[in-house]
Amino acid sequence: MIIYSLNPNDYLPIMTVVGYFQGGMQQHMALGNAWWFNDTREGIRRQIQVMAEGSLLGNFVGMTTDSRSFLSFPRHEFFRRILCEQLGEWAERGEIPSDVATLGKLVQDVSYNNAKALFK
Repeated sequence: MIIYSLNPNDYLPIMTVVGYFQGGMQQHMALGNAWWFNDTREGIRRQIQVMAEGSLLGNFVGMTTDSRSFLSFPRHEFFRRILCEQLGEWAERGEIPSDVATLGKLVQDVSYNNAKALFK
């Protein structure tokens, strides 16, 4: 189950509740990606920051959508670029390891592998 909010002030309370429904490292519930009014560069950056500070960014399911529209594909690319930008900034400041293999795996997990595991 993925829980979305149109209000970014709800991210921390949702992450707290979702945290009670985890099975070890495997997620059963997840905070959904920034959506509608938050689906902007700054909205996505804010959610990535909240996920990194209040949860485990490596478990984030990233950009998900129920749309099968070809026009929704650019949103996924937009999200991935913002995720990489944020991680690059943190690595430059020395806040996270500047290891391409580790960061590449993190991007792959958030961009694809975590959602695949959640939805089986």
